[in-house]
Amino acid sequence: MNLEHLVRPNIRNLKPYSSARDEFTGEASVYLDANENPHNPTFNRYPDPLQRELKGKIASFKNIRRQQIFLGNGSDEPIDLVFRVFCEPAVDNVIAIHPTYGMYEVAAGINHVTYRKVLLNDDFDFSADELLRATDNHTKLIFLCSPNNPTGNNLNRQEMLKTIENFSGIVVIDEAYIDFSSQASLLGELARYPNLIVLQTFSKAWGSAAVRLGMAFAAPEIIALLNKVKYPYNINRLSQDYALQLMDHAENKDEWVKILLQERAKLQSQLSELPSVVKIYPTDANFLLVKVSDANAIYERLVKEGVIVRNRNTVSLCANCLRITVGTPSENECLLRAWRTC
Repeated sequence: MNLEHLVRPNIRNLKPYSSARDEFTGEASVYLDANENPHNPTFNRYPDPLQRELKGKIASFKNIRRQQIFLGNGSDEPIDLVFRVFCEPAVDNVIAIHPTYGMYEVAAGINHVTYRKVLLNDDFDFSADELLRATDNHTKLIFLCSPNNPTGNNLNRQEMLKTIENFSGIVVIDEAYIDFSSQASLLGELARYPNLIVLQTFSKAWGSAAVRLGMAFAAPEIIALLNKVKYPYNINRLSQDYALQLMDHAENKDEWVKILLQERAKLQSQLSELPSVVKIYPTDANFLLVKVSDANAIYERLVKEGVIVRNRNTVSLCANCLRITVGTPSENECLLRAWRTC
């Protein structure tokens, strides 16, 4: 991989904005460099633009270097930034499996980049050879989501590695649901593959979707490019402090995952007994993709009962499917009770 060749020329030549907090690190007794209001400490001060303390804790937790971490406003920020760094509008293209997380296609549209879909097979998996055949000299990115959304399954690990090894551009592996999976993360492969970006998030297993804190892991050279184009203070002080406190009690996350996996198995068993359920697909996420007799009718009935699931009936390969998030025992029971009236 030639990173210089992949980066858009204007980004390669860009002189990034330098904030006051970029020019000084450490502690001082008087701060008169950033035109801040001297009142209302500590929220009167701009946050660390590179989130050094939080990245240090994440680095220790994930067993990687701080320089391999980018923090974004959810995973959607690094998804958008990789388009801005690597894809020339109206020239380059990206490849993604289909169906998958819809934000990849939205980000492509926003950045005026052609988005090519490669349909999954009947087992919701993919072939690296088929994916690579869809590429050309202007393909800069490949997106793979594992466990995938909305299908819930792990993608074949060997096919993912084959894709990374045989593609001269950037491969983004979205692992938003990896904590619920039986398959190990690809974080351990970063040293082998300089063209790999792994996305994770605090939204799912960490129970902090409202905080909007996503993580991108990659080679330091790629992280430096993301830092070059991000907004100066993209992660606010409240989010940084919250995440630091959250990670001090990582045992809570482990307990939540354990409970959710138990509830997932229980919910799967109970749903399978309902006559309108045709099939429940294998899952390694915190949700189930359920094929039913009439997705639209069941969805509307559940809405009337105050239970909201996701109707995926119009998504490729997901006809008459509902995507159901695993909730608390009481929430799951409400779902089942409402469904039995359908």
